[in-house]
Amino acid sequence: MKKPGLLLSIATLLVLMALLALSVIFFGDEATSGPIQIALLLSTLLTAAIAILFLKVPWTKVEEDITDNIRQTAPTLLILLAIGALTATWMLSGIVPTMIYYGLKIISPRFFILITFLLCSLVSILAGSSWTTVGTIGVAMLTAGKLIGLPVGWLAGAIISGAYLGDKLSPLSDAVNLSATVAGSDLYKYIRYSLYTLVPAFVICFAVYLIVGLTVPVTAEVDMTAELTALSGSFHISPWLLLIPCLTIFMVVKKVPAFITLFISAIVGALVAFWMQPQIVLQITGEGSGLGNAITAIFKMLSSPIAVSTGNPLLDNLTSTHGMSGMTSTIWLVICIMAAGGALAGSGMLETITNALIKLIRGAGSLIATTVGTCIVSNMILSDQYMAILLPGKMFAPTYKKLGYAPELLSRTLGDSATVTSVLVPWNTCAVIQSTVLGVATMVYFPFAIFCLITPVIAILIAAFNFKIHRIE
Repeated sequence: MKKPGLLLSIATLLVLMALLALSVIFFGDEATSGPIQIALLLSTLLTAAIAILFLKVPWTKVEEDITDNIRQTAPTLLILLAIGALTATWMLSGIVPTMIYYGLKIISPRFFILITFLLCSLVSILAGSSWTTVGTIGVAMLTAGKLIGLPVGWLAGAIISGAYLGDKLSPLSDAVNLSATVAGSDLYKYIRYSLYTLVPAFVICFAVYLIVGLTVPVTAEVDMTAELTALSGSFHISPWLLLIPCLTIFMVVKKVPAFITLFISAIVGALVAFWMQPQIVLQITGEGSGLGNAITAIFKMLSSPIAVSTGNPLLDNLTSTHGMSGMTSTIWLVICIMAAGGALAGSGMLETITNALIKLIRGAGSLIATTVGTCIVSNMILSDQYMAILLPGKMFAPTYKKLGYAPELLSRTLGDSATVTSVLVPWNTCAVIQSTVLGVATMVYFPFAIFCLITPVIAILIAAFNFKIHRIE
């Protein structure tokens, strides 16, 4: 076996980036539905060929690293399936619509932007998905804000900030689970540790959005009567439904394993739908009844695409769920990323690149800064949040361990950089989808997405002052 040189390693990585860039250029927001996966597998094949032909690395060594990489993601893949099920049942049972309904009831024009940020943060934490948050409550708040004359940039920035706060903190978030898995960190320990960077960012966002809301003039009063009527007409709205998120939070506090917590919450949501939303269940089962139809409805809610007609375009989008099947592209993507990373590791190229970066590190501050910079560049070049989490995570995990830093430090740094900056890169899949859903260009909301802008800076500053830097016990 020969040790790969830095130029060869970088050239191979650049080929991977070029293939990914071409996938995004030609396929746009459809890139993660297959083209990027093919690009990753082509890169895996190329890396393996170079390793076998030029570096004399046996295929069994490359295959072993690929297999080990994929094996490590098994818990995350189960969690992703549970998240898909939970998102669907919480929609169809009326849990998320109830949160939106009561959120809209408390709107005040002077505090509209701040409330938008807080409401999107809450929904994102409970739902565990920035995309769900933006596509539901985000769209509703943007529409209402435009009606009263608030600047679109500030509205969209507050929505994005709140949505990605939850995507960085919620145990239901696939980004959170990926960050914890790739760093080898306990999920709940990582979430608690994230508060050291999240709380300062939240306080700054709270202050900024409060001041802006008090100073920006509005041209009309908020009238959400139509939206409230449509919600209450399509769903049975009840505060009792909020007990389900409370149950989930209770299980999280009790440190019940993430997959068990999510899947139990999803099943409870499906059962509650029969009690609270029988009209929705009837649309799923048809006119049939009985135990067989009930089981069919539960399995469909948990696993399959369901389109429920409400007569309202916004609510139709809200109630169109995909269950576990909606996570298949993400799982496919994760497997292909781990295969590409495994080939780079097995060939020795990943170690060569990592060693070059390690030479830049002089302490916790430079380590965190290097990780943050690598994740941001990955978001810009790889054009996908998951790849920007997984690839740098695999690169730096051995380094953090070698230098004696706890794995939750790496997972937090991945969340502070890869997760929150993905939506700020116009050609990144996250930004493409969010800007399309909101109808607001990325560069319009970019300067106002305060949470996404300041979190990486806070991560670097905290590390520079060596504040709460956990080390391996």
